[in-house]
Amino acid sequence: MKHTETILTLAQNHNGTVTTSMVSEAGIPRYCLKQLIDLNLLLKAGRGIYVLPEVWEDELFILQYTYRKGVFSHGTALWLLGFSDRTPQKYTMTFPAGYHAASLSEKVHFRQAIAGLYDLGLSGIRSPGGHSVAVYSIERTLCDIIRGKNAQDIQLVQQAMKKYVSSKSRNIPLLLEYAGRTRVLSKILAYVEALA
Repeated sequence: MKHTETILTLAQNHNGTVTTSMVSEAGIPRYCLKQLIDLNLLLKAGRGIYVLPEVWEDELFILQYTYRKGVFSHGTALWLLGFSDRTPQKYTMTFPAGYHAASLSEKVHFRQAIAGLYDLGLSGIRSPGGHSVAVYSIERTLCDIIRGKNAQDIQLVQQAMKKYVSSKSRNIPLLLEYAGRTRVLSKILAYVEALA
């Protein structure tokens, strides 16, 4: 019973979620997870992810755990960072160029970043479920949402840019640096000048 108690404690200490890698790192045999599922003390939320029955499943964490190379981006990043009130119907994740996307969930809108841009503005944030997930910074996200064929709707862009320019945490030099690297400098400058 000691192993099952340890697993339940791990779950409680991680917002009601435990993964097979946590269990393995703790030196506990994986069959103990099956025992807890059989006793209805844990529910399987995804491949290698288990939650306590009373806990809300954190979809963002499950997607992040399943697709570890994925970074929440575009409209999803705006929402996570508090620059949009639109809850995404489908979560947008960006992957490194060449990533094989055949097995992606229907809940994920797939994007790819060319070499040299995948890590640009990479950071972390707490999901609504309290787990750490990878997300692009607001500066990177603003560049992404106005770029080429990927441009988001104008109302979403204007709302996010307006909120950013009036934010105390804005970093215009960084935004302009990222805009230069992602080749949207003229578009970003137009928004910054119009809203400043």
